[in-house]
Amino acid sequence: MTRVEEFQELRPLLFAIAYRILGSVSEAEDAVQEAWLRYEGSATQAESPKAFLSATVTRISIDVLRSARVRREAYVGPWFPEPLLTDPYQDPERSAELSDSLSMAALILLERLSPLERAVFVLREVFAFSYREIADAVERSEAACRQLALQARRHMDAGRPRFEADRQARDRLAGRFLHAMREGDVAGLRELLAADVQLVNDGAGKIGSTIPLFGAARVARVLSVTIPPFARIGAVLEAHEVNGQPGLIIRDREGRVFNVWTFDILDGRIQTIRSIVNPDKLAHLGPVADAHAVIREKKQTRRDQRTS
Repeated sequence: MTRVEEFQELRPLLFAIAYRILGSVSEAEDAVQEAWLRYEGSATQAESPKAFLSATVTRISIDVLRSARVRREAYVGPWFPEPLLTDPYQDPERSAELSDSLSMAALILLERLSPLERAVFVLREVFAFSYREIADAVERSEAACRQLALQARRHMDAGRPRFEADRQARDRLAGRFLHAMREGDVAGLRELLAADVQLVNDGAGKIGSTIPLFGAARVARVLSVTIPPFARIGAVLEAHEVNGQPGLIIRDREGRVFNVWTFDILDGRIQTIRSIVNPDKLAHLGPVADAHAVIREKKQTRRDQRTS
């Protein structure tokens, strides 16, 4: 097998590692590409391409995360990971760990960890690497890696998100919610929302409010008056799995991405709605809509309806 073939075979795993460490599709893709360049340029053949490439992409991701954390501290409003529609790496034996670690809630929780803790946690808890492999990857002793894993696990366990276990039940609820939004059905929306539901927007201060909304009554009322006008100007609400959880993509009439939502669902209710409208985080999904133009047209449509 050539180096190119070895790399292509391992690429889904490398991206999966990098994305969970970085929370960014674009940065993860760059880290994987850099790992390839280092592998291609290595003068010696690695005994284990998987070990070499996994260690390399982990080290690159740690370095990128250290600089990214400074930018994220200055980020305007809530910071969410870039949405991922499909995880390229599949492992039936680790399917539960892979799915849980991909959720927006879990990735946001990982932000509490130091870059080293995050890398160790991802390699150990998600991908079941041995401590020897992890030690080689992060260039620390096995004893240090065990301690980092313990610290990370404590942080994660303290705030670990819980989700509806029944995938079909989650999808049905998300479908009912989407229908109620399209219809502007306030009562129907309230029925599907947890009493203390949160609606949080990541627009980087460029688009939309940075102040979260709380409570079923308020969130239902806001959604009932803001979503139907989008449909009237040709926008499409497209149900889609996002980061392993039920979600929604909103496109303008030209099919360009305007917004991506994810839902945390538990006990038959939506607990959290996360809206990602920052265009910088949507570019990897395809052409991005001019959000300001879409919002202006929506507002004009509402004004026209009031005066007609």
